[in-house]
Amino acid sequence: MTPPMQPALADERVLLRPMAADDWDALYAVASDPLIWALHPAHDRWKEPVFRTYFEQGLASNGALVAIDRSTGRVIGSSRYDIRVALPGEVEIGWTFLVRSHWGGAWNASMKRLMLEHAFTIFDTAIFLVGETNLRSRRAMEKIGGRLTDRRQSWDMAGVQTGHVIYAITRDDFARGPLARSG
Repeated sequence: MTPPMQPALADERVLLRPMAADDWDALYAVASDPLIWALHPAHDRWKEPVFRTYFEQGLASNGALVAIDRSTGRVIGSSRYDIRVALPGEVEIGWTFLVRSHWGGAWNASMKRLMLEHAFTIFDTAIFLVGETNLRSRRAMEKIGGRLTDRRQSWDMAGVQTGHVIYAITRDDFARGPLARSG
């Protein structure tokens, strides 16, 4: 990938750092919870062979980040940058999952704020592909200022062609949106 897609990013809550092969055990310990994936189009990603493919693709992408709770030092999830389906001037942020104890907004917001701040040093727009029926993720996108576009993608997820909607956040939207830092 071109720009630095695996930075180390941190705030008071979370540390995001490049994913490495030795993160397997800690990430699978989080991802093996079937309830994390219950509403996700890849609803079987909690299974070891399915998650192994996800993990290996993350390593190969050179854009995957591991999320660590700074107060405990524990791995709590992952997210990723990618440019394969993005238009010029865009970067995709996605493949995010969090341990259920960290659901509810603050952790996802911290992760996305850090990733967007970094992305906007390089790109004009960040896009997010979300399963059409994944209402939890769609609500999360709207909470952080994502704007639903008219673009769509279809992906094979758990053996089924699954429609995805695309949300976007521009640099200007971010500066005025719910994740903007005050001051």
